[in-house]
Amino acid sequence: MDVFAGCRALTRPLRAPAIAIGNFDGVHRGHQALLDAIKRPGNEAVVLTFDPHPISVLMPHLAAPLITTTARKCELLAERGVDVTIIEPFVESLANLTAEQFVDQILCDALGAQHVVVGYDFHYGAGRTGTTETLRAHGRRRGFTVDVVERVTIDGEPASSTRVRGHLRAGELDAAAKLMGHGYDIDGVVVHGAKRGRAIGIPTANVAPDGDLILAPGIYACRLDGRAAVASLGTNPTFVERGKLVLEVHVLDWDGDLYDQRVRVAFVAKLRDEAKFDSVDALVDQIRADITDARKHLTRDQR
Repeated sequence: MDVFAGCRALTRPLRAPAIAIGNFDGVHRGHQALLDAIKRPGNEAVVLTFDPHPISVLMPHLAAPLITTTARKCELLAERGVDVTIIEPFVESLANLTAEQFVDQILCDALGAQHVVVGYDFHYGAGRTGTTETLRAHGRRRGFTVDVVERVTIDGEPASSTRVRGHLRAGELDAAAKLMGHGYDIDGVVVHGAKRGRAIGIPTANVAPDGDLILAPGIYACRLDGRAAVASLGTNPTFVERGKLVLEVHVLDWDGDLYDQRVRVAFVAKLRDEAKFDSVDALVDQIRADITDARKHLTRDQR
């Protein structure tokens, strides 16, 4: 998949582009319906997305943490068969375009849209004055067709980034995965920590995440770069008061050096909430029980 940092960064003309427009945070099953609609014979499948998220610019007090980083979003889009992703910088000049100017300058003049796909609640242009109906009218004027994808529901629940965030904040990984159509993971770099895990015989990799940590604090069965593992996302209350939130991952049956390496932590199941223990021995006993529990979940997840 080709990725361009905005329309001005295009190094070649797009080939009869069918363009899906949206933020695609999480690339959930609602987004996937848009992506399916741009896979058309003879058309290049193109995604037009924005960075930063428009809400963080227009209404920062309403901005939510992102489910996926831009890099991870691009990976997920590529896995869904997208040919080109254009990450348009959401700057003041773009935000100030009228709905008609957005269509003329971005979709038509810059991208040469032949077909455009949006969600049922799509708005565009300054003041969000553009709607799906005005987009259809612009399409008739400029010669491109428009598909509007209706709300996608899974077992009666809308597939939306807001719903996915809600499940993740509650530690409900199965419910989040059902809406996303894939599991939740984060990328990051292994950094030096307090090394308490090694001191108690259970070494951990302290992962500094690339993006937002929106998962509920707790203990999780997970995989680190495919290896079976158990993770603690919390503040280490047994050792410190009011500590900062950290992600520590113990890889099962492995004791290599991961410092400074980039890793991916894929979360499988929440095992329990974080707790403060009266002694280090009590904590170690619970961690060993967590490891046993994690093995069961990870074995079940492989079936």
